[in-house]
Order: sequence, then structure tokens, then C-alpha cells
Amino acid sequence: MKILFISPRYSGGIGGHAMRIAEKLRENGFDIELMHAPHIPIKKLKNPTFVITSILKAILNRKKYDVVHAFNIPSAFAMKYVNAKKRVLSVHGVYSEQIHSLHSGTTSSIVSQREHRILQMADKLLTNSINVQRTYKKKFRVNFDYIYGPIDIIKLKEITSNVSKVERQIVYIGRDSFEKGIDILKKIESKINANVVYCTNLDWKETMKILKSSDLLIVPSRIDNIPNVIKEALYLKIPIVGTNIEGISEIITNDVNGILVPSENPEKLIEAINDLLLDKEKAENLAEVGYEFVIKNFTWDVLLPKYKKFYEDLVNQ
Repeated sequence: MKILFISPRYSGGIGGHAMRIAEKLRENGFDIELMHAPHIPIKKLKNPTFVITSILKAILNRKKYDVVHAFNIPSAFAMKYVNAKKRVLSVHGVYSEQIHSLHSGTTSSIVSQREHRILQMADKLLTNSINVQRTYKKKFRVNFDYIYGPIDIIKLKEITSNVSKVERQIVYIGRDSFEKGIDILKKIESKINANVVYCTNLDWKETMKILKSSDLLIVPSRIDNIPNVIKEALYLKIPIVGTNIEGISEIITNDVNGILVPSENPEKLIEAINDLLLDKEKAENLAEVGYEFVIKNFTWDVLLPKYKKFYEDLVNQ
């Protein structure tokens, strides 16, 4: 089966997800090609320039594919011009809500008005979240399939096997951006009884080593989907303190496999972090339950058959 993936980038977030899927499908006999389209690396120009250059590449591409799979809304415009039997669009998080958190009301209003039309470009819509599936069903009456995003436990084992713990170290992993709530954590840092390490620009291997060496992962997001780093922390048995928002609460249950606090509540976040740093027994119990949860739901053994079936069923329709 010949499949073209289109993504603004192939690292971090949904782009990293696309790369992981591509690598594993290639290992299992799928012919996966990645479209690389340049863009201007300036915040408000990245998506518009990617849309233009990716459309041009799609128009000039004379190859035929069984499936073209676009990752995130900006990729859908190029998807439309690819010669393929079937078109798939993946969306992680409700796109118009993400735009609203980052841009003006005018921009989010324009995106929201066009979002439904863009979704209709695809033969199949795919997400990695039950919450996103439900939200789009309610918002636009459109049907999304969902398959959780996997983690590669083999790679995690390779890079974290000889990592030692650093006493009283906690870690933030993610973009340095408003929706991720990094500013909230920085404001309360002096009241936390541990050293906070911020991993915003390190490569994945180094980031995972820091995660493995830490006592806690802190996820103070205002809006988020299902951060891959939460699944990685669960596998590495690193307890998690996160915000009780859709996406995070889909895989973290408070006092079961992690700790959840209200979003934008610095005092509750301080209390949860400091309490868990003191309560080693509770932290260990949360970590053990989290590990079992991720093994049952987010490994390739569980999810690869679902991805293969998704593409095979799509082409055979």
C-alpha cells in the first residue's frame, strides 16, 4: 500500500506522531512517503507559508497513491490536490479552540467558520482522543475514528536504561507557550520544594533522560490534547501532576494514576507538587498503576493492528 503523509513538520506534537506512525508502518511493509514543504519559521507566518508551498508541491507531484494522509488542518489544503484513492485528515485537539487560545477573536472566528468545510475534504477523519471525537460530533455532526497515539517502549528502554535519579528534581516538558501554562509554573517555582527543569528545546533523547531522572512530571496546561510525554512518563514510572482539562483527564484519573488540579490555580498546583514530593509511597503507587495503564493501552503491540486495519479497510471500501 502506497501512502503519502503531509505534515508541517515531523517532530513534536502531531508531527512527531506522524513520524512514529510512518516508521512503524514501513517496518510492516507499507510504502510511506513524507511530503516536506518549506515554511517561514515565524509564528504568524508558519502555517500560511506551509499551506502555499505544500499546495504547490501537491500540484506538481504526478505520483499516484492509495491514501494521502494529512496531519492537522493546514495540511488538508495540499491533501485536496494529491492523486489518491482515499483522503484522511488527522486532527489532535479541536483546531478552532487551539487557535482561539493563541490568536485574536477575529482569527479564531474565521477558522471556526471554515473548519467544517475543511473537514469535509477528507474521506475519513481520524483523531487520537475520545474527547476530540465527541466534541467534533457535537459541534459539526461529523464522525471521527479514533486510535490512540503509541509510544515506542523499545526506544525508551534504550535511552533510559542507565539514568540515575536526581534528588528533588521535577520537570516541565513542552513548548514555551501560553496554552501549555509554563508561565504558571515559572511564577510559583520559588514555592516548590524542588528544582524545576524546563525542557522546551532539547532533543527527544536528552529530554527522556531528564524525565527518567526526575521525581515528577508537571503538566500545567490551559488547553491540551493528550500530551505524548504523559504516556512516556507513565511508562517510565514518573508520577504526574497535571491540570484537570480535557485531553489530560482522558488518560489521567485523579489519585489513581496521577494527580489532577484545576487549571490556572497556582495554589492548588503548589500544594499538589509539594505534597507528592513528601509522600513517596503514594508517588510509587501512582507510578505503578500508571505503568500498567500505559502497557494496556499505548504500546505498538496494542495499537499497530488498529492502524493497519484502518488503512486496509479504507482502501477496500
